[in-house]
Amino acid sequence: MDRTQLITRLIGPSLDAMGYEVVRVLVMGSHHVKLQVMVERRDRSAMTVDHCSEVSRAVSALLDVEDPIRGPYTLEVSSPGIDRPLTRLGDFDRFQGHVARVETALPVEGRKRFKGRLLGIDGDRIRLSLDSDGEAEVELPFSAVQKAKLVLTDELIAATGGHG
Repeated sequence: MDRTQLITRLIGPSLDAMGYEVVRVLVMGSHHVKLQVMVERRDRSAMTVDHCSEVSRAVSALLDVEDPIRGPYTLEVSSPGIDRPLTRLGDFDRFQGHVARVETALPVEGRKRFKGRLLGIDGDRIRLSLDSDGEAEVELPFSAVQKAKLVLTDELIAATGGHG
């Protein structure tokens, strides 16, 4: 288990009990380590600075006890934002109808980068419509996804009420 998985397992249950979901954990750098924890409220309401502060205090306390990062580090807590990363299989279903960019670790149908409208999921596969008339569709195994995020569109802004 790598550090990000360990940290996610350490903080996930407590944040869940507080009403938050972990969207992504990133550990960056080696000399000046930065720990980025991205969370959203379970009730899907907007994140505020106070929410981020509450999460920061909880994460700091949990990590002080477990100490998964040796030496000093900077903790950054944020919300996913409107053009958020898609990190869980359910995200691809939740944001069905919106445009996303998806990058795979290995080529799928001869390519690694895809942009299209999310059509939801089928088992553990992500369905994307690759052109505006919906003719070309692709299914990507979730396990092959290296990185994915929503594309900022007027539609997305309207659907999220202008907040992430």
